[in-house]
Amino acid sequence: MVNDIATTQHSPLRHPDNTNLHLHYGETFEGFPIQAEVGPFALEYLYDLKHTIDLAMAEYPRVLAFRVDLYVPNAIELPEYAYTNKVISKFFESFTKKIQYHQERVAERGYSRGCKVRYVWSKEIGQRGRRHYHLLILLNRDAYYRLGRIGSERINMFRRIEESWASVLGLSADQVRGVVHRPKNPEYFINREIRRDEFDELPELFKRASYLCKKATKSYGDRQRSFETSRG
Repeated sequence: MVNDIATTQHSPLRHPDNTNLHLHYGETFEGFPIQAEVGPFALEYLYDLKHTIDLAMAEYPRVLAFRVDLYVPNAIELPEYAYTNKVISKFFESFTKKIQYHQERVAERGYSRGCKVRYVWSKEIGQRGRRHYHLLILLNRDAYYRLGRIGSERINMFRRIEESWASVLGLSADQVRGVVHRPKNPEYFINREIRRDEFDELPELFKRASYLCKKATKSYGDRQRSFETSRG
């Protein structure tokens, strides 16, 4: 595996905390831009990120991709699994069930488009040991067009995310306000075929999502994964 720039004795080839991972340096990965300023990156994570995006685009001609962050609240009693990766697995189980339920309801009215939930998540330990998850979620854009606004009275995608995070933490939706974070400009619209009058957002999406693959601020000492993607 060849990195974009020559690796010196000051740039190790393997992750010092997880020697199963190789490190990637430079400004691009397989022709896509990456956030070089936060690198180096786990090479295997970059491959998994690209594979997940490729799977979504192979199934749907139009894809909605968006970023969102989930924080584990401090100073509040939570289930024991909230401090393990079981919490993010349970979140995606809940969120996927919400999407499936909605698709079943719209199918009854004759216009279901179908939607498989694909995702990438990265766990990080922030200041004062605060655990949080960075997420990239990919959906069929013919089924869902927007992430939606915070605090909307309508059941939009962001509200589904809030409700899922609240349910797995055993909290109310009001209690997770502020720990479900909608970052600035979170949405990307990806088309399998780009018309001449369209801007290809895929390179910008990959650059934005490469942040999830960075080496820094991940913990490997607790025998839990710091990065994972959906399967299939």
